[in-house]
This record gives sequence, structure tokens and C-alpha cells, in this order.
Amino acid sequence: MKAIIPVAGAGTKLRPHTYTQPKALIPLAGRTILSIIIDQLVEAGIQEFVFVVGYLGEKIQRYVEQKYPDLTCHFVQQNSREGTGHAILLTRDIVQNDEILIVLGDTICEGDFSELINSPVSLLGLKKVDDPRNFGVAEMDDQGHISRVVEKPQIPKSNMALVGVYKIKETEQLYDCLQSNIDQQIKSHDEFQLTDALECMIQHNVQFKPFKVSNWFDCGRKDTLLETNAILLKKYKLAANPVLPYEGTIIIPPVSIGEGCNIKHSIIGPNVAIGDNSVISYSIVKDSIIGSFTNLYEVVLKSSLIGSDANIRGLSQSLNIGDNTEIDLG
Repeated sequence: MKAIIPVAGAGTKLRPHTYTQPKALIPLAGRTILSIIIDQLVEAGIQEFVFVVGYLGEKIQRYVEQKYPDLTCHFVQQNSREGTGHAILLTRDIVQNDEILIVLGDTICEGDFSELINSPVSLLGLKKVDDPRNFGVAEMDDQGHISRVVEKPQIPKSNMALVGVYKIKETEQLYDCLQSNIDQQIKSHDEFQLTDALECMIQHNVQFKPFKVSNWFDCGRKDTLLETNAILLKKYKLAANPVLPYEGTIIIPPVSIGEGCNIKHSIIGPNVAIGDNSVISYSIVKDSIIGSFTNLYEVVLKSSLIGSDANIRGLSQSLNIGDNTEIDLG
């Protein structure tokens, strides 16, 4: 079985960070979004991955090759962003007729992935949501099968959202439906959607059952990314990443502090993740994500997302600052 992870999106909702960093590589609870996904799949037994890259794709490839040298990895370039359906179709020659597991590169789900991989039938990951209009939506029949899927319906007939995890056994039918939709220019919301290809398969009598995830973390916007960071910091407890004593500094768990950081006369936490080699002095930081090689001096930050190589002096409350930024608030 091969795992396909589409990571070609530009991450427009997380700008300015995604001008210089792929969304999948944004730090989260001492790791990255992509590493959390890969580690989860490797633990379940997956050893071969196909990454669909585009915007800043060379950073994705370099990161994966350096961090996971023992995995078999393929990289497919999506030069034009035409949707998830188009992205998956580009992997056809690599996948051939193997079973596949598709996991979208901006979503973290928790569930029994071993059960998912070993299922004798195709499965779609589902989670009940309050407002499903911004997601693909699955409708169920009386036998517990998925009878219909629709991408971002204005009037949903179900509150079961597709969470971005798909186990597909009938790969030939999937690729045929993807190609057919592109040939016929069948789009939803101006893009070729994977959801539409799944609906095509359902109409051709392919059966899908639900795979209900226990948790689903949305990493596509600043607010939800910070919430996810706080949840995962508590979950991981970072036993393998002990917090060192820092001069005149109070650490309020949970926090994750990267290697080579210099912190003094500050209060850090709760719910803070700091990248490698950052310097923080005379500052208060809570409920925030701080990138690598960043310098904070005399600042008060809460609910902030700070990129790498940023230099901030002065006083602030809530910031959304990208990489390679210098700000003086004094």
C-alpha cells in the first residue's frame, strides 16, 4: 500500500507565513504538521509515500529526504493548482493498481490507522461537525454505507464531514473517474475535487464505509492552528523534550522549546511552541507558536503566530508575522 499526501496548496489563509514556508512545515507542538502525519502512518505500517508538491515544493522534498531517509518517497509536481482531484490524478503512474491511503497534508486526524489500512473495503474518514458547509459531506444509507458525497454543499443533508483521510482499494476506478471528470470539466467551486471522483465511484457501484476518527484538528487558519498546538502540547507531554532551566525564567507547561534556544528573564507558557535557536529576553509569551532563529526582546505576546528569522522589540499583544521580518515596537 502507498500513502499519497497532497501538499501543493499555497496556504493562503495562513499568510504571511506561507509566503516563505509550506503550510505542512509550520511548527506545531515541537514538530511539523507533515511530520505528525508521516509518523502516524509509519507507525501503522506504511513505508512508501507519494507527495504531490507545488508551491515551495523543494522545501517539502528536502525536509522529507533529510528527516525520513529510510522511507521510499516519490515527489510529483503539480504546477497548476486545479484541486485535489487533479493532484491525485498526477500520481497514477506511480500507484498503478496498488491500494492507496490518501491523507490531506493540512489535516491531523486521530483514529485506528491500522484498522484503516487493513480494512477489506474502501473507507472514508468522517467526523460529525456543527456546520458542514465548508467541508465535503457524506450521506449514509440504512446499511451503514456511504450513499453520496458532496463538496461544500450550501444545504447539507448530513452533518458528517469528510476529514481528509481516504482508504481506496479500487484505485483503477478512482483514476478513471478522476480522468473522466477532468475530460468533462466537472468541477466544484472552480476546481477538480477528489470528492466528485468519489461520487462518480459510488454511482458506479463502488461501496464505501465510514471510518470515524476520534479527533480531527484543522490546521488551515491561525486561530485553529493555535488551538491545535495547545491540544497537542497537552497530549504529547513532550517527555522526550525536557525543558531546561533558563536564567531568571518561569516555564508554565505545556511548552515545547527547540534545541539551541537562549531564554532569560522571561515567562514562557502555557501552550507555547518555540523553534530551534531562538532568543527570548525579558518577555512574556503564552498561547503562541514561535519559529526558529527568532529574536524577541521586551515583548508581551499572546495568541500569536511568529515565523522564523523574525526580530521583534517592544510591546505587543497579538501578532501574525511571517518569516524574515523585523519589527520595532519600542
